[in-house]
Amino acid sequence: MNIRHELEIRISKALAAAGAEEGAPALVGPAAKAAFGDYQANGVMPAAKKLKCQPRDLAEKVVAAAELDDLAEKVEIAGPGFINITLRSTWLADQLAEELSRSAQAGQGRSAPTADQPQTVVIDYSSPNLAKEMHVGHLRSTVIGDAIARVLAFLGHDVRRQNHVGDWGTQFGMLLARMDELTETGESKEAELADLEEFYRAAKQRFDSDEAFADKARALVVKLQGGDERILVILKQFRDISLAHCQQVYHALGVMLTPVDVCGESFYNDDLPKVVEELDAKGLLTESQGAQCVFLDEFTNKDGEVLPMIVRKSDGGYLYHTTDLAAIRHRIGELKGDRLLYVVGTEQKLHFQQLFAVARKAGFAPAGVALEHVSFGMMLGGDRRPFKTREGGTIKLMDLLTEAVDKAYELVSEKSPGLPEDARREIARVVGIGAVKYADLSQNRTSDYVFSWGKMLSLEGNTAPYMQYAYARIRSIFRKGEVKADELRGAEFTIAEPAERALAVKLLQLAETLQAVAGECLPNLLCGYLYELAGALMSFYESCPVLKADRALRASRLALCDLTARTIRCGLDLLGIETVEQM
Repeated sequence: MNIRHELEIRISKALAAAGAEEGAPALVGPAAKAAFGDYQANGVMPAAKKLKCQPRDLAEKVVAAAELDDLAEKVEIAGPGFINITLRSTWLADQLAEELSRSAQAGQGRSAPTADQPQTVVIDYSSPNLAKEMHVGHLRSTVIGDAIARVLAFLGHDVRRQNHVGDWGTQFGMLLARMDELTETGESKEAELADLEEFYRAAKQRFDSDEAFADKARALVVKLQGGDERILVILKQFRDISLAHCQQVYHALGVMLTPVDVCGESFYNDDLPKVVEELDAKGLLTESQGAQCVFLDEFTNKDGEVLPMIVRKSDGGYLYHTTDLAAIRHRIGELKGDRLLYVVGTEQKLHFQQLFAVARKAGFAPAGVALEHVSFGMMLGGDRRPFKTREGGTIKLMDLLTEAVDKAYELVSEKSPGLPEDARREIARVVGIGAVKYADLSQNRTSDYVFSWGKMLSLEGNTAPYMQYAYARIRSIFRKGEVKADELRGAEFTIAEPAERALAVKLLQLAETLQAVAGECLPNLLCGYLYELAGALMSFYESCPVLKADRALRASRLALCDLTARTIRCGLDLLGIETVEQM
């Protein structure tokens, strides 16, 4: 059960019964302090203001009308009209027992709280440019998008991943020209493309210094856009090799993107003239300096001039605006998307505002389909500038991940030198990759954040190693007590101590947390929840003996530990982060 949602419905209904307008929000949230109970409803004050009555008088009516006896043992009015709710210990115990039973059937994690109204969600993320290897600038889109996709799928939504790679356009002329030369000379394309960055630099240098090469590159762009079969074969070879580089990064990151999810700019090429035709038919096109543009009055520059969205250049070429409009048509018309998410940096805010507005006016996106720019800030270095090498160059993403694993290996070897090397290597891989991902996901995606090796690999604070250690610590209890989790099925929970209660309530807040993550596309809410859960677990450890408790209480507390381990494992898995049984 989503407890928060259930309380919201019941208290909102009681507000209406007490005289507030139908649907007045109860504004339910977790209590700020344990002394205030488990949840607090703050909707009385705004409702009383509209009714022009005393908040406390209205609160008394709401409490009298609220049907909460089955799950609440205490409902109190505090201050001017806050409603504090303390859940029944017996109700908590019953909910935990049901959840443990469902989770045991689901495997080693938690059971999925299915969405009331499942949707088809198309999520656009990662989207590297195939002209270069993936670099740190691609990290945020890739891991944020993957986490959101995992959560949505877990909740029962039909998730369609789209990796909108850059594989078209003018820059590919010079790359194709170099590929063409390799084909003619019989040189190994794989060897040349082993380092995409170097290949791109070499092709660019030729383009800038060799006029004959530049002319050939321009001619190849024309042939490419014209559908020349020989050039398309060369492009496919380049795409395949480039995508293999990307897939290596996705595999290392544990990201669920596959070649099947790739739907690049080239995919939409045949539809681009149709997009322009339909915009023209809707009366949205205006010619400006030979280019076909859409002008919408709501988008102006600092001088008040209306900004154009160019959909076809004066030379007849198309831009990514046009491709993105074609993608919207495809994702709604063919993929049947109800909700379209674009996990792209904040710097593209204006582009998506214009894109969505034009798509609506053109009828490409009906009012019932959600279009959302899931924006994110930048990853910064210690100097609070975009993260670069010491020489100021771009850091390859694979190099960053390799360094993370190496640093984690040093840490594991220092903390657990007695473990076999292969075990230390595997723990280092899981911890290192997890640390990089969690450091990103634990931030509010809309903010910039400073990359710090020391912070992300710390065993203290809101980090992946801390969460992975909490999971491993629970598993060590089961090993020490020689207990198998399967033996706890049907265990009766006893919720008596404050630390047991705090842990129980936090365990039952997973559903509301995941639904908030899905609705707001904020993975940091899940990280925050896991950190609070781990904190509740540590408090429980300190005040509630587990293996030394008497038989009935021992079973209850072991079951609490098992459900906590399942929740941590489930939460980290939804973030795309692995766990280990021992650290």
